[in-house]
Amino acid sequence: MDKQDRKKFVMFLVACMVAFLLVSLIEVIRSSFFSFTPAPDAPVASAVSDVKGMPLSFADLTEKVKPAVVNISTTRTVRSGGVFSPFGDSPLERFFGDEFFERFFGDIPRREFKQQSLGSGFIISADGYIFTNNHVVEKADKIIVKLSDGRQFDAKVIGKDAKTDIALIKIKAERLPVAEIGDSDKVRVGDWVIAIGNPFGLEHTVTAGIVSAKGRVIGAGPYDNFIQTDASINPGNSGGPLFSLEGKVIGINTAIVAQAQGIGFAIPINMAKAILPDLKAKGKVTRAWMGISVQDVTEDMAKVLKLKSREGAIITETFKDDPADRAGLKPGDVITEINGKKIKDSHELLLTIASLPVGEKITVKVVRDGKEMTFYVTVTERKEEKEIALSREGAKDKFGLVVQNITPEVARQLGLKKRQGVIVVAVEEGSPADEAGIQPQDIILQVNRVPVNSVADYMREMGKKSVKEGIALLIKRGNATFFITLYR
Repeated sequence: MDKQDRKKFVMFLVACMVAFLLVSLIEVIRSSFFSFTPAPDAPVASAVSDVKGMPLSFADLTEKVKPAVVNISTTRTVRSGGVFSPFGDSPLERFFGDEFFERFFGDIPRREFKQQSLGSGFIISADGYIFTNNHVVEKADKIIVKLSDGRQFDAKVIGKDAKTDIALIKIKAERLPVAEIGDSDKVRVGDWVIAIGNPFGLEHTVTAGIVSAKGRVIGAGPYDNFIQTDASINPGNSGGPLFSLEGKVIGINTAIVAQAQGIGFAIPINMAKAILPDLKAKGKVTRAWMGISVQDVTEDMAKVLKLKSREGAIITETFKDDPADRAGLKPGDVITEINGKKIKDSHELLLTIASLPVGEKITVKVVRDGKEMTFYVTVTERKEEKEIALSREGAKDKFGLVVQNITPEVARQLGLKKRQGVIVVAVEEGSPADEAGIQPQDIILQVNRVPVNSVADYMREMGKKSVKEGIALLIKRGNATFFITLYR
């Protein structure tokens, strides 16, 4: 083989090697990007439970938790008001009062009738303690608890808290089935849940859904922190449990959105656990108090105050000689942390302070003039609205109402667009106002058709001789406005 042939042979070998490498490379690329063969050690997923996460059935879970769920029926006495309605005061009677009708129809006595309602609850101890909603048992003359096995017991209220809408009741029984309490802080949006209750009197109805959202504020009270779920909740479900797939209670079903589907709300069970000792021991809840008014930080505030973000709550007022004032906090300070916990907004600050033990010395981080500062505040017991109102206004009238001016802070908390009227902060038990159904947070717009916009206006009208034995009040409650007539 001459030199020229050897050269051709070498070139042929090189071409073959290059072709082999190209074919190998193409095969590697094809197998990497286009092969659907699972890895040898990869488990084959289940078509139902592992891929979709959907339980095949809730039957086993229901059988496990159902015995601890109870149905609650209540009876209360309601005073009716007259000629036009056997079921309560008619609008004409509320506006003009009994004196007007007595002049034409004679002395017609006010009547009483029994009003019944339904709710739900769940047993938390074998000796008969039961959690439910405050609004289920509020002002009830008689409470009957029916167990899943058909037994019925009279119940009494041990403690209640209107601000969170939680009540603790008890029946005389032993060795009862108990609902296992979970941890609502660990619940995630998208988790499966089931609700069991007594909707429309249909006993032990089970519905299923998912957690739609957490931390919802719906204007129900100052400590709103609801779990939202699309598990069907209807009238009668109130007070019933919301269970996780582990069979643990993670919420107390409480509220619905009228005319909406798939929107229900439950109180986180951790909130109920936190106040249980107070409900058992004292019948009411003792909460911590710093003595401040706060609001959320807006974008404009953040710029002016040289804040890095809008997180935190800005102090608008410190009450003299209260804990925050004594510790040196001032209006304009932005609270960013409590005991190392970041504060997102004013609502979260309110929840955090309310959960603190009375008398605890806490660490409060604030931003003042662009600088971070730390203060130590010893929280005290929060006064009831009645005590606050009496100490600041002294505006208790002869019908058993305690009213207060509507401050900007109160207007913000209640979502009021206009600061009209005076707000009811307390109602004396057994008073004419209590019997007429007036409630704290009602707003009185008029007294005998005269508009009132301050405590001074209100007390002036209440002191007139024309009031005599009765008076007509124009009340605003939520989105409703109506007249109520009071008599002594």
